[in-house]
Amino acid sequence: MTKYIFVTGGVISGIGKGITSAALGRLLIDRGFGVMVVKIDPYLNSDAGTMDPFQHGEVFVTGDGAETDLDLGNYERFLGIDLDSRSNFTTGSIYGEVLAKERKGDYLGETVQLIPHITDAIKQRIYQLGDEPDVDIVIIELGGTIGDFEMFPFAEAVRQMAMEQNRQNTMFIHVALIYTLPSGENKSKPIQHSIRKLQELGIQPDLLICRANRAISDGFRRKIGLLCGISSDCIIEGRDTKLVDEIPLRFEKQGFASQVVQRLELPDQPPGNSQWTEMVQVLRKPEGQVEIAIVGKYVKGTDAYLSVVEALKHGGIANRVAVKIHWVDSGSLETSNPEMLSDRDGYLEHIFNDIDGILVPGGFGVRGIEGMVAAVSHARRNKIPYLGLCLGMQCLVIEFARHVCGLMEANSSEFDPHTPDPVVALMEEQKGIEDKGGTMRLGHYPCQIRTGTKTHQSYQASEVLERHRHRYEFNNCYRDLFERNGLILSGLSPDNNLVEITEVADHPWMVGSQFHPEFQSKPLDPHPLFRTFIQKAWVQ
Repeated sequence: MTKYIFVTGGVISGIGKGITSAALGRLLIDRGFGVMVVKIDPYLNSDAGTMDPFQHGEVFVTGDGAETDLDLGNYERFLGIDLDSRSNFTTGSIYGEVLAKERKGDYLGETVQLIPHITDAIKQRIYQLGDEPDVDIVIIELGGTIGDFEMFPFAEAVRQMAMEQNRQNTMFIHVALIYTLPSGENKSKPIQHSIRKLQELGIQPDLLICRANRAISDGFRRKIGLLCGISSDCIIEGRDTKLVDEIPLRFEKQGFASQVVQRLELPDQPPGNSQWTEMVQVLRKPEGQVEIAIVGKYVKGTDAYLSVVEALKHGGIANRVAVKIHWVDSGSLETSNPEMLSDRDGYLEHIFNDIDGILVPGGFGVRGIEGMVAAVSHARRNKIPYLGLCLGMQCLVIEFARHVCGLMEANSSEFDPHTPDPVVALMEEQKGIEDKGGTMRLGHYPCQIRTGTKTHQSYQASEVLERHRHRYEFNNCYRDLFERNGLILSGLSPDNNLVEITEVADHPWMVGSQFHPEFQSKPLDPHPLFRTFIQKAWVQ
């Protein structure tokens, strides 16, 4: 019988439900259980595809092309599995599904209501995952904060699931904040009010994760337990840490997973995989450090490049080195910056002084593009290892066209529709599409790797499957010109119509991919391009 674990959050948003769910999943997988995870987002958007990265962070893309919440990236990295579109759904998608059924007459004239129609649709999506043959446990993270207006349908749906299942088949975990006064005193009132709100919805948490920046005393645990109706043994400390990868190990020491399997009446066996512990040891005691500059549009206070940051860390793990990231706003490298206008090369030297590698990530729109191109140019001319991801590859192509091929007005038609040399252009199948959501080239596509290239040395494979999210592509009209001038087209689609990877011949390691390799990198299985990029940055 499949077990269902519901993870809720209280007091503030961003409390750590996603990392808690991912860490628990890791511990359960190491105990031999088959785990599936689902993130429920209570906003009206159909998916995360059109959401502002400054507000919501990166859009994570699954293999089947779903544009999802960034928590799915945490799930994949921690659990070491690939998820699909079923693992993330929103209020918008649920209401859209129910209204579509109503229009088709599937409800046979019934009055369509929040209960049971919306709640039934929510439950059906969760049960669908639980019906998979290799799934023992489904972890369901309810996005948002308990008490939010939009949370009610989902809280009601999971409350009903707990009634429909035997008690030993469901469990509720609540993550909430302990506020610490400047004096150092921990205050429990926020957690008390959060749990009261949860209880008003008919849900009693079985286990509590207390987010805190200080240690929680045994007396404090007993106080919370008495006030909230939770055994003090079932109160877990979620202390702040800069190294999120060690959270599963911290939880394991506190008996988190043991409490869960006992509550669900599953066999409690010690974890049988030490790889995660060994990986964390590398992070704690690296053999060196590399300095990597990320030149992007969304570099200030966002999670817009979360998977890129994690993949760089994985590349460091593979080489047993720490990766220190230097954030560079691409807008600061444009001529609108007086320092760039007065002394371009000198300013670039200043920005990239002591930098071992430069990475330009994905993005959309013209803002900051010329700054990215300037960074590419600096990396090429100074032989600094470079990795370009999606837009980063397109900027590599634009820079190479201008400064090596002599096409000084070359650009992407996305940024300059009137450029005489559109070396990057809209894909044929994208022409005429007006809808912005879910209409790009999304998800897994195969790529054939040319032997004898630096890319092939990285992959050690002749064909790979990578995840995409783009509308524009390398303009095939310029293939011959680029190759004559030393840009190697090292990865192509099987039909030879799409340039997937480019690399500069006369450079130690300068590679750009049209796809997003960061989405497939995992701590225990670093992506080959990131592994090699960090290696080249480390040894240069």
